[in-house]
Amino acid sequence: MKTFFKLLLFLATVQTAFAQNNFKVLVKNASDNQSMPGVTIYLKSNPQKITQSDKNGFAILNNLKDGNDTVVFKTVGFSTKQLAILLPDTTIYKISLTADEKALEEVTIIASTRNNERIENAATKVEVLGLEEMNEESMVKPGNVASILGDISGVQIQQSSAVSGNSNIRIQGLDGKYTQMLRDGMPLYEGFSGGFGVLSIPPLDLKQLELIKGSSSTLYGAGAIGGLINFISKKPTFEPDASVVLNTSTLKESNLNAYLAKRWKYIGFTFFAGKTLQQEVDVDKDGLSDVPKLNSTLIHPVLFFYPTENSSVSLGWSGNFEKRTGGDMLAINGKGNTSHPYFETNKLNRNTFTLIADHRFNQVLTGTVKSTFTNFERNITTNTYMFNGTQQNYYAEASLSAFLNKHTLIGGVNLVGDNFKPSSATPVNIGQIKNHIEGIFIQDSWRFLESSKIEAGLRFDHNDYGNFVLPRLAIFHRLSEKFGIRGGFGSGYKSPNPLTPQIKDYDIDKINPLNQNATTERSFGGNLEANYKYSWDDEHNIFINHAFFLTKVNNPFVGFEESNGTLSFFNAGRPIVTQGFDSYIQMKLSSWEIYFGYTFTDAKRKYLNENQFVPLTPKNRAASTLVYEIEIAWRFGIEASYNGKQFRDGEAQTQDYVFMAAMIERKFGPKFSLVLNAENLFDKRQSKYEKIYTGTITNPVYKPLWAPLDGRVINLAIRLLPFARAKAE
Repeated sequence: MKTFFKLLLFLATVQTAFAQNNFKVLVKNASDNQSMPGVTIYLKSNPQKITQSDKNGFAILNNLKDGNDTVVFKTVGFSTKQLAILLPDTTIYKISLTADEKALEEVTIIASTRNNERIENAATKVEVLGLEEMNEESMVKPGNVASILGDISGVQIQQSSAVSGNSNIRIQGLDGKYTQMLRDGMPLYEGFSGGFGVLSIPPLDLKQLELIKGSSSTLYGAGAIGGLINFISKKPTFEPDASVVLNTSTLKESNLNAYLAKRWKYIGFTFFAGKTLQQEVDVDKDGLSDVPKLNSTLIHPVLFFYPTENSSVSLGWSGNFEKRTGGDMLAINGKGNTSHPYFETNKLNRNTFTLIADHRFNQVLTGTVKSTFTNFERNITTNTYMFNGTQQNYYAEASLSAFLNKHTLIGGVNLVGDNFKPSSATPVNIGQIKNHIEGIFIQDSWRFLESSKIEAGLRFDHNDYGNFVLPRLAIFHRLSEKFGIRGGFGSGYKSPNPLTPQIKDYDIDKINPLNQNATTERSFGGNLEANYKYSWDDEHNIFINHAFFLTKVNNPFVGFEESNGTLSFFNAGRPIVTQGFDSYIQMKLSSWEIYFGYTFTDAKRKYLNENQFVPLTPKNRAASTLVYEIEIAWRFGIEASYNGKQFRDGEAQTQDYVFMAAMIERKFGPKFSLVLNAENLFDKRQSKYEKIYTGTITNPVYKPLWAPLDGRVINLAIRLLPFARAKAE
């Protein structure tokens, strides 16, 4: 009898062991019915039995035992949901998650790595400023995103012209030409059309901003040597969305921006329109403008089509029309004479057309086609010369994404190029410049362990300068629930282009043509980082990150100023090397938000025998923010940053300085709010330390800029959200 019962027990054990089941689910966003990637899914009875939804919102929990259990769905920014199940069950469930406005905002990488995964699980380090930051910036600096970019550790906004206000973005000590700017994953700002690029993107038109520091050339091309910035546009939801922001400042600037969006079952739209008026301002009273006169209009409508549940198509146009004038205050207003002739007027017309289409063939395979075409025209008029030129930028791509059990494969081909052409009526020495690149790429993100991931990419490019193979490797390992480490390596290249950004702007008629022996720059870079994350609950958490970086640019294409004031270029025989570390800490303590970051950068031009420093690159930079919120009613914020001393060619070091800002927001229910913001409280300006130009007021020669020119600024903004609803209790 004992033998019989032992046999029954053995058979029951065997049956249980083999009675393993799979739970399948498709997770969607309740507001717009879009698939939700990166949702954490686990068993309530066994939290170690865990998985995440893929790009299409699909997930499988494998090897589950028969019986009753509860599946938990959890992601940042959405209410946690539970589903009771009884296994075996072959149903493919559909779960919709609703946004939780009291929780932290969802942070998902949309396009920079194309994995649509949670930022904390990505093999490549990506920093994201989300919708909350974009909404805040639209009240503080509604005209463009330059200000918020400068708040990120390791990122420097370099103003290159005191006359026009033009700026470029420098990452980890490298010049602005090594930063690749994307809009919805497509490069738009290159060469001549890169001028004023960062100044033409308003935050109210963005969902989020994604930043990769260091080489990231596999998916988008060779230009991302210093880093990559991807500006992600908003998409419509089934609930109507509208925002109107009116702003005015003591700097004589006025802004009116409006955004409207709505989706129905098969069609949707977004529409942004913005107007900026800026009067010329002479802050230091030297007779020359420190802030140019500006009249800017931006219109950006996009139509969305949803022919099936698995397909979407968007067609968009963006028109940016600007006129900005700087120089002698009398000449700007038409009162110039032989004693006050100096001025520069830039008229800019930028028309961009975009197409993005994707289709999910099944739970594994998704196809995407995207393209963009930009026609950029710039008319320059000064008291000494006139110039008119155009540049066409184009980009086209077809790609496939396969989401397998442990692999995410992405492969595709793309074409990218630009064509700069001066008007025949205003020829310049550099003449016509064309670039055309054909590329093919593949990337595999392999989760080989539950806590480890390897991301490997390879790109092959062909252009007029030859063939280029660009490998990339990134590794992420979670040591525990709190600790993680990440490392990566990548290569890139940059073809010679005399129109790429410099630390200061040069008149286009003074730029010399390319040397026939000019060669391509090649880069190699890597990073290593560790992070710590701990959450007590939704209201209390801390995140600490420390990263080391190194980038080496061989055959650097260097511009130098001749004795006659013209700009010439050569390929240096030794590299530019930038290295250092970047640390920051973020905390949320109930109603308090705290951030502190510090960056050390050692950037050197190895091709020089002496004074190898990269000019205007502070070795030490620090930034901090402190925000306190009284829910529904008030929000207070203080921001401070420290910029260390900077070296200059042929001149003494600059002064270090501290920049401080403060803001108060008063909310009158969910639909209306006021923001009072004060920038540069200590009125730190370069003109306080030195005269910003040499020569005479009739023919000034500006020094490279290393500090603000506009001084203390106070602005008042009003925001109206017509369709906003009160938060549920």
